[in-house]
Amino acid sequence: MDIFAFPPLAALLDAAYRGLIALSSLVEPLAGPSAAAVAVVLVTLLVRALLIPVGISQAKAEQTRARLAPRLRDLQRRHKKNPERLQKELMELYRSENTSPFAGMLPVLAQAPVVGLLYTLFLRPEIAGHPNDLLAHDLFGAPLGTSLVSALFGGTATPATFAVFGVLLAVMIAVAEVTRRVFRPTPVEGDDSPLNAPGVLRAMSALHYLTAVFAAFVPLAAALYLTVTVVWTLVQRVILRRRFPLPQAAVVRA
Repeated sequence: MDIFAFPPLAALLDAAYRGLIALSSLVEPLAGPSAAAVAVVLVTLLVRALLIPVGISQAKAEQTRARLAPRLRDLQRRHKKNPERLQKELMELYRSENTSPFAGMLPVLAQAPVVGLLYTLFLRPEIAGHPNDLLAHDLFGAPLGTSLVSALFGGTATPATFAVFGVLLAVMIAVAEVTRRVFRPTPVEGDDSPLNAPGVLRAMSALHYLTAVFAAFVPLAAALYLTVTVVWTLVQRVILRRRFPLPQAAVVRA
């Protein structure tokens, strides 16, 4: 079933297509053959700029959760054998602090439709019944509608495809490594919850690299969006962490 055959979604996809085509035409005198790629970057920057207030809220929520961590551990110890009472007490604590355990997830959820639209725009040969001209665009010779995995298994990979995807993946992996080192969760002394186990913390750190893995399976345009996004996110997190520092906690020395 094609969900974009549903009229409202078809209209949304067509509007996104026309907007990206118009922006590509606008920057074409400066960007040349890479106009569509530049348009994707500009759209990414616009989306991230619009989400700055959400990022600030996310940083505040992270600071609040860190401040509440000792009280959360105390509740977990006191009501360890009574899950219902523990859940009730946790909800009361979050409510009294005007926060929730899911605070800060909005940036990820808000970007999902944008990534989905870009994925669809550079995957379909037709948009709303007319040819998809975006598929004719490339970035330094690598087609924007081709993914690294499909090019490899389809036998269409070119040196340009390897070079462009190689640069993007290298940037994402480098950003993931910096993020892992700078924002690495540390075991907290006295917290015997499963989430504080060293193995779980290592697994959480490894999640930073999933974006690079995902980028290999999506069209180049979506991979470009993801690359700009992870770089922006790292810079924004560093700035906001300085503005909203986490309270110092007792940690287990390695």
